[in-house]
Amino acid sequence: DPQPGTIHGTVPPAIQHLTTEILAEEGQYQVLARWDTPRVVKGVSFSLRLNVAAEDGSDRLVSSAGTPDTQYRFRGLTPGRYTLSVRAVNSQGQQGDPASTQFSISAPAAPSFIELTPGYFQITATPRQAVYDPTVQYEFWFSDAQITDIYQVENAARYLGTALYWIAASVNIRPGRDYYFYIRGVNQVGKSAFVEATGQASN
Repeated sequence: DPQPGTIHGTVPPAIQHLTTEILAEEGQYQVLARWDTPRVVKGVSFSLRLNVAAEDGSDRLVSSAGTPDTQYRFRGLTPGRYTLSVRAVNSQGQQGDPASTQFSISAPAAPSFIELTPGYFQITATPRQAVYDPTVQYEFWFSDAQITDIYQVENAARYLGTALYWIAASVNIRPGRDYYFYIRGVNQVGKSAFVEATGQASN
C-alpha cells in the first residue's frame, strides 16, 4: 500500500537490505555499501554517515555523503571497526528511518576449532569460526611431523592451498600415525595466526 502523503509530499521510504563489501586497494581499503527500499519514490536521495570506533570507545565520524543511487563507495579507509547508517531524504528534506550495519576492516580471527574427518588414505580438515564471516577463507599447510615453532610453518610444512575445507589424500597417508595440519584464516586485510590440528586416516 502507498504511504499516506504529508503536506510536503511523500514520506521517505525505509532502508532495507543494507550490506557492505570490503575491497582492498594498494594498502588502503574501500567499502561498497548497497541497499534498497520497499518502494521507489521520485525525488528521494540517501544520506550516509560512516563512524569508526575510537580507542576510548566513542564513535568518530569518518565520512558523510549523499547520493541518489542505492549504492555508495567509501575510499581510503584504514583498519578499524565501523558503523554505517543510511536514511532516505525527500525533496523537502524530511528524513526516513535509518538502517545501520557494523563491519570491521581487520585481519580475520584464527579458526576456533578444526574438525578432522578420517577417510581411506585421506583426512578432511574443516575449520570452524566462532562468528561466521563469509569473507574468510583458509590456508592449509600439512606436515608429517609436528612443528614446535609455529613461526616455522611456512618453512617446514607443505602448502596445500586456500579454500573453506581441504581433503589431504595420498597413498602416503597411512592409518595409525599422526599427521599435522596448520591452518589460518585469510581475508582482504591479512592473515590470522596458525592453528594446529592432528589427525589420522582410517583403515
